[in-house]
Amino acid sequence: MEILRVRNLTKIYGKEEAKVVALDNVSFSVEKGEFVAIVGASGSGKSTLLHLIGGVDRPTSGKVYIDGKDIFEFNDDKLAIFRRRQVGLIYQFYNLIPILNVEENITLPLSLDNREIDKQKLDEMLNLLGLQNRKTHLPNELSGGQQQRTSIGRALITNPTIILADEPTGNLDSKSSDEIVALLKKSNKEFKQTIIMITHNMEIAKCADRIIRIEDGKIVSEV
Repeated sequence: MEILRVRNLTKIYGKEEAKVVALDNVSFSVEKGEFVAIVGASGSGKSTLLHLIGGVDRPTSGKVYIDGKDIFEFNDDKLAIFRRRQVGLIYQFYNLIPILNVEENITLPLSLDNREIDKQKLDEMLNLLGLQNRKTHLPNELSGGQQQRTSIGRALITNPTIILADEPTGNLDSKSSDEIVALLKKSNKEFKQTIIMITHNMEIAKCADRIIRIEDGKIVSEV
């Protein structure tokens, strides 16, 4: 079942001499439960692509369909709600709220949506993340790996349609990187979570079901 469809996606910044084509007519699809890695050098357009898929930015032209919905048909307010409910975002630098503890950071999307927190599910999530004994700690009391696991929990807690991970291991040592990749793979295999991961690390990319390579804003290969 197709969960994501990207069609003729183009993003242009600036005009005339300052014009930069960050994405150039990109099209591909992702099936439900698939784990896809998007690889490319710095400046290749991979992060721009991820931000457009997640509705963080809008394209110059083209379409993104998530679960059959054309996300750019939404106005900004509706798109923000859709993104909060249906898209889990994991960033390289965690983006945790410093005054909230682990439990509060994980459940933040539910709190923003005025949704009831399922304590049993939260406990299961904390156990999955290996953070049960850190749930009352603030971000500055955590290691980098623990902070990234917290951000993964925040992305997973809403049962999103799709997880978008932007260089999720880019700020971690090799041991913590391995733990994060293992956690993403477990989420994908055991919970059938659809994941699209941006990375420049080919060894990490090999953990995915499919690798899409981008150069100069275009898809140059899929394996």
